[in-house]
Amino acid sequence: MTSQNFEDPAAALGELHGRLEAGLAAAGLTKTMLARRAGLGRTTVSKAFSSAAEVPSAQTVGALARALGLDLGPLLALRTAAVGGADVVGEDGTPVGRPIAQCNPHDLEVHPAAAPPPTKDGSSPVAAGQQRAASALPAYVRRPHDGQLAELVAATVSDGRSRMAVLAGSSSTGKTRACWEAVQSLAEAGWRLWHPFDPTRAEAALADLARVGPCTVVWLNEAQHYLGAGRGLGERIGAALHGLLTDPARGPVLVLGTLWPEYAEAYAKIPRVGEEDPHSQVRELLAGRLIHLPDSFDATAEAAAQALAAAGDRQLAHALESASDGRLTQFLAGAPELLHRYETATPVARAVLDAALDARRLGSGLHQALSFLEAAAEGYLTDDEYDTLADNWLEQALADLSRPVHGNLAPLRRVRPRSAQRAPTSPMPVYRLADYLEQHGRSQRRLLCPPASFWHGACDHLTAADERVALGESARLRWRLQVAAELFRAPAATGHPEALLGLARIHFTLGSDQHAEELYGLAVDAGSVAALTDLYWKRMRAGDEDAARLIDQRAANAGDLVATLRVSSENTSEEERAAQEEEFAAEQAAAAAAAGYATVVDYLTALTKESWTDMGYTRLRRQAYDNAYEDPYDYLSSLWSMTGNDEVRERLYEAAAATGHPEALYQLAIRKSESEERADAIDLASRAARAGHSKAAQLLAWELEEAGDAAGAEYWHRRLAGSGDDAHLMAVARLRQQAHDTAGALAVYREAAGTAGVDLVHCLNWTQETAWQDLCPYGFDPDGTISSPWQAPLPD
Repeated sequence: MTSQNFEDPAAALGELHGRLEAGLAAAGLTKTMLARRAGLGRTTVSKAFSSAAEVPSAQTVGALARALGLDLGPLLALRTAAVGGADVVGEDGTPVGRPIAQCNPHDLEVHPAAAPPPTKDGSSPVAAGQQRAASALPAYVRRPHDGQLAELVAATVSDGRSRMAVLAGSSSTGKTRACWEAVQSLAEAGWRLWHPFDPTRAEAALADLARVGPCTVVWLNEAQHYLGAGRGLGERIGAALHGLLTDPARGPVLVLGTLWPEYAEAYAKIPRVGEEDPHSQVRELLAGRLIHLPDSFDATAEAAAQALAAAGDRQLAHALESASDGRLTQFLAGAPELLHRYETATPVARAVLDAALDARRLGSGLHQALSFLEAAAEGYLTDDEYDTLADNWLEQALADLSRPVHGNLAPLRRVRPRSAQRAPTSPMPVYRLADYLEQHGRSQRRLLCPPASFWHGACDHLTAADERVALGESARLRWRLQVAAELFRAPAATGHPEALLGLARIHFTLGSDQHAEELYGLAVDAGSVAALTDLYWKRMRAGDEDAARLIDQRAANAGDLVATLRVSSENTSEEERAAQEEEFAAEQAAAAAAAGYATVVDYLTALTKESWTDMGYTRLRRQAYDNAYEDPYDYLSSLWSMTGNDEVRERLYEAAAATGHPEALYQLAIRKSESEERADAIDLASRAARAGHSKAAQLLAWELEEAGDAAGAEYWHRRLAGSGDDAHLMAVARLRQQAHDTAGALAVYREAAGTAGVDLVHCLNWTQETAWQDLCPYGFDPDGTISSPWQAPLPD
């Protein structure tokens, strides 16, 4: 029985009391005994059974249901009806969300699955048993992450406490489908599902999160559009979600989201000293709530899929026959064909796609304006390709890119607003890039800078403030300073703090200190904490420590951690700091041990009465553990670097290295290398490199060269070259040359010419020292050492 059966709240409350009384009688308990079993106060239990008292909270109902062995779902539905639906009703009187049973998985962004080819007799390729009200989805294969989700849902129903999980995995790995399958058990209990979407995801979430009530699933597919929203919206949404999850009166609520791994890593990363911290609320929210998905099916899951295929699931059978390396979900979502369409696209279609790819990876919004794509695409074409364009080249490209692959996906799809959402005048058409291609582009084009047409198109055709600021910052970091200033200008005129900060940094870079100071001041007034950090370091470099301290105090008052640590260290006496540490030591050690940090806690606690005392050790440790940071070594050591206490920092690295921490091993390897303790440097760098630390692998390659181990050095240079670093392929050639292996060196040069784009003519001049600088796009000095490509600024 659900809340929909009761129009009268009093009748619903009476039914709730009746079920609780029946459960109490069946259990043979008194209310005093029930209070002990449920872990509630006697007064709370008494009120829960009283018609004269207020409706019991969802937390109380959950505790009573668990103690009496009752089904929680119907009881919570009755409680919702008893409060008149007030928990889940919006301003217009309609409930927030809709019953899960009425939801369509594709409306919730579950990818339509690829259809198998027609059967020889022309019958439907999808088995009758697979037909669903919305469309055909293949049978579902449960994997380990589904078990974690199921336990989360069951616990939420059992104890009535709100919970959250975010599935992190690459595009098209089954994240959204897993969430959809997980909530099906809640449909029968009358739960609702709310998918904030309009006018934008972030705005919709922020507007209505306060109205979410019990028995609601909050659906945050592609959570980066909520948690990563600009101008502080993402942080405000994170704080609102935290409030929702920790308010017993509004529970139980289940928040489900999905993220790509790169976003999850970006939000979890704690900034180093002096860096802005844009995701502190989101980082705390996600701590301990991420569930990671593999990119492919393991042997157990593949066997289960084989069994379902043998039972008649044609879609799974088709995927098993066609997919490689266990990537069934990607195949069903059309990912391989999307990639094939991208790689074989006409030059014009490829130019439009590359413009959309670059826009997304450099910070543009989800929807790309057609006018921008048209202007930006021109620079991606060669002169010959551009001169031979047809008059309707854009229409041809869009027609090609909008044609769907199996699974009803398209490389670039037009977004059509529904009639209720349309503006009075018809807006410029907008297009959305396929998720899988976006992720592919972020990986493959990460080192490329777009052509001038891209930047001019952004300046001329993009109007959203956050979009212009994000692309402006990308332009600034690539030394396209004039473009960056143009993109920043309009948002800055409206008081956008990040735009004002960007303009200030440009003027500072160009040596225009007066203008930079004015803009920094405006950015601070608009709420930019990062501007305060910039000003602090400017004053310190100028030797004006008094002014720097005043700025630091403002930053600390605004919540900046590093500024707080500096101010605290200056304003707190040694005795006060020691007393604080005594007070918090046991509490922090217990909390950290519960989080799995026993080894770290033991070590740090031993330092409490030593050098750490003077430098705010307790505050550093508290921040790391309060954020549930799973890997505190980097964070603590980066903060520690501001103290200048090399001895204590060295001890911290040594403790971390003893547990095999790659960054600590790498840092110690650098110190051993600098002190010419080569054997130790090689050992430490090797351990870090084998744990996947790329910088350690580079250090190891050079150290092995210095030690005369040419074979070992070549092995690591080869591995680094295989990851796309062409400089190391040229290092292999140099090693062959030094060993007087002319044929081997020539073979590597030919390989470089074929894979790394190195001019073979230059390679054949390898015997001349003066030719070294031409052999590699990164450049070589005559002695064979690498020179950095970032030493000179990029041209504007």
